[in-house]
Amino acid sequence: MLRAQQSLVLHQQANSGNSYKVRLAATLSGRKFDRLIEYDTFKGETRTPAFLQQVNKNGRVPVLQIGADEFLPESNAASYYLATGTDLIPTDPFEHAQMLQWMFWEQYSHEPSVAVVRIWIKYIGEANLSDSQKAALPGLTEKARAALKLMDEHLEGREWFVGRRVSVADLVLFAYTHVASDAGFGWEEFPNLQKWCERVKGLKGYVGIGE
Repeated sequence: MLRAQQSLVLHQQANSGNSYKVRLAATLSGRKFDRLIEYDTFKGETRTPAFLQQVNKNGRVPVLQIGADEFLPESNAASYYLATGTDLIPTDPFEHAQMLQWMFWEQYSHEPSVAVVRIWIKYIGEANLSDSQKAALPGLTEKARAALKLMDEHLEGREWFVGRRVSVADLVLFAYTHVASDAGFGWEEFPNLQKWCERVKGLKGYVGIGE
């Protein structure tokens, strides 16, 4: 269970999929933030001495602040914390481990390609990329496609990634997958992912990335 009667503050960049994960986990868990504090990472607002000293020495958002002086960086850790004590966390030990497996995989094999390609194309613009970024883009795009294909194949005959009900694994995978079109991908390549995204959007308490 979460610590009782402690305020929840989210330090975030709203258009980031990683920040969105935490907001989505909160709403689907019936939690409410007392405050949302916005940062523009493109302007270096998470690299100031005050932020590094007080919020996250790693210089990144999101960070979940619990009470006055406890800070939990890393989007998947914060999402897990908020979902503690709800049906979003499997009670079966093997399914619980599978949930963690997908959450680890998302950070290692999905987010580093899908999210980066999205940022480069949607927010920086392909024409504005550095020479090294332009050289890396085709390889990153193929890694992103491979990750999305793996997910699509896993969902064949399944509604959710773990067991027979939605879990935190679905939420963290959804954050960047449902905006994969920003990275240049079309749903015609991934029909199972498209259906799964619609299922997530149909969950009670769902909020979109821009909400």
